[in-house]
Amino acid sequence: MNWKFWKKDTSKPKKKKGALREWGDAIIFAVIAATLIRTLFIEAYVIPSGSMESSLLIGDYLFVSKVNYGARMPITPVAIPFMHHTIPYTNSKAYWDGIQLPYYRLPGFSDIKKGDIVVFNQPMEADSPYFRPVDKRENIIKRCQGTPGDTLSLVNAQVYINGKPEITAPRGEMAYVVKTDGSQINPQLINELHLTDIGIIDSTTFKTNTTVESAKALRAYSNIKSVTADIATKGIADDLNPVYPGKYPRYKNTPNFPHYTWNIDNFGPIIIPKKGWTVKLDSLTFPVYGRAIEIYEHNKVKVVGHDIYINDKKTDTYTFKLNYYWMMGDNRHNSEDSRYWGFLPEDHVVGKALFTWMSVDSTASFVNRIRWNRLFRGIH
Repeated sequence: MNWKFWKKDTSKPKKKKGALREWGDAIIFAVIAATLIRTLFIEAYVIPSGSMESSLLIGDYLFVSKVNYGARMPITPVAIPFMHHTIPYTNSKAYWDGIQLPYYRLPGFSDIKKGDIVVFNQPMEADSPYFRPVDKRENIIKRCQGTPGDTLSLVNAQVYINGKPEITAPRGEMAYVVKTDGSQINPQLINELHLTDIGIIDSTTFKTNTTVESAKALRAYSNIKSVTADIATKGIADDLNPVYPGKYPRYKNTPNFPHYTWNIDNFGPIIIPKKGWTVKLDSLTFPVYGRAIEIYEHNKVKVVGHDIYINDKKTDTYTFKLNYYWMMGDNRHNSEDSRYWGFLPEDHVVGKALFTWMSVDSTASFVNRIRWNRLFRGIH
């Protein structure tokens, strides 16, 4: 009997792989390697809108770290590689939501800190018409203004955390009303000072979004009479531009939804939920926290008369299972952020923005299209 039958016979020549199989193996390896890198370490992202100007510009290409806060494991594992939620040029899903895994995040280098610029999934895509799983909701980017347990408020566009003013992004923008002597503004000046979203009010007045620094520079020109920050009046809700929670008045245990007098520049105070924090639910707090309890923490919520039922049990308290954050765009008057949709659950966090590796101005001429001064630039 041959007791060495289990040994590989090295005397036989190895069968050479065909070119097609070699290409196939290489492609499979590349897909697996790229998927692991994008899932666990780093992913490229492009700025699609002006909500972070001038800290980040439309056309900035940046890298987002998954390891800083800990990589989130896939919640929807069955998906087409390198596609997020929709197959290009179609309206078809690029994933199958028949399998949904529990939320789990690997240990990271740090927690999210106030001032961090964070990429995350859009919370409102939990609703109609999308109903997308958490990790297949659109990626957006904002700055963290509040962390779990903080009491946040805005007073005349200034963010306060636990009663103390928060540092404002130095390159952030907001709306200003500019009064002139009636003469035209030089187009070159508009470009140099990055005056965006210009809207004519009358023959001598226009509104624009720009930085504090640019507003100061604009005041120095002889044809400029005044430059005034366009801040919403405190204590008056804007019914044409409602903010959270008034924008989503589904959660109430009284006949009428409470009349919050909050607007985009004067908001709160509001406590950001922290894992393990128990909130007293009443007519004023239920509208604020009801969405998080039902949509993000996956509970059955209903109201019978004035009574609140969670998972068919009458209650007047709730203990949160997740940490939450408050996210805002640096372009304060051109950003759909937590002021409109509320708290960001921790399971929506994708990663931390690290640096821009490319920046393309699609409105510039071909020669000037690349913004060379923004290449390989850190994000702060």
